[in-house]
Amino acid sequence: MQAPQNNIAFTDSHAHIYAKNFIPDLTDVMEACRQAGVNKIWMPNIDHTSIDAMMEVEQKYPGICIPMMGLHPCYVQKGFEKELYLVESWLDKRSFSAIGECGIDLYWDKTTLEIQQEALKIQIQLARKHNLPLIIHSRNAFKEAADLIEEYGEGEVTGIFHCFSDTAAEAKRAVELGFLLGIGGVVTYKNGGLDKVLPEVGLDKLVLETDCPYLAPVPHRGKRNEPAYIPLIAAKTAEILGVEIAELARVTTANAEALFKPVA
Repeated sequence: MQAPQNNIAFTDSHAHIYAKNFIPDLTDVMEACRQAGVNKIWMPNIDHTSIDAMMEVEQKYPGICIPMMGLHPCYVQKGFEKELYLVESWLDKRSFSAIGECGIDLYWDKTTLEIQQEALKIQIQLARKHNLPLIIHSRNAFKEAADLIEEYGEGEVTGIFHCFSDTAAEAKRAVELGFLLGIGGVVTYKNGGLDKVLPEVGLDKLVLETDCPYLAPVPHRGKRNEPAYIPLIAAKTAEILGVEIAELARVTTANAEALFKPVA
């Protein structure tokens, strides 16, 4: 992939580009991505059902679409230990860029909190064992996730609080824990709230993401999201921080490259 003529290159630190609704036109989506200057995409895993599709996209776009390995909190159910055995077996047999996405989600189902906490604790320990960053999903559960990272990470783990949309105080706590904030389409939403949070954090603690196919930025809100929309997210973030978009692209790309582990 090459950047467009303006030479501004971006990365997407969190994209489910292997999702089923990309299958019919993945080649076109990736070409649009190239034209937008997005030259690297990190792919979070969900559970055992997403691994094959993720690996196929990695094989089709080596060095561009890069996999992680983990168990998404919304897929932590009774018997989740089997899922984590599979995660660990993959981590033992090949390299991945990160553990993720993992975390705690109390938006959809609060009844699974206890097993979500146990699953996250195990994945924190895997991150320490394999020296990999954690990609944290914490919907309506920032404190619960941060508390576990503080208790079991022992200051040894770093990563990203992906799709960050919490308060300035929580942003500062994430940074104090050694984490970056993943900024996505929410930054473009009228009542997203990030316009008040980002100036309190600073550019050196941010990475850009789409979380596609979800959370498309304005003016595509409500439609399928894709990596080619990263420049829209970057433009709004740059506006909020009062920096040039080229500088924002440079720093957020450097932040992502420094965090994620290379995949052989």
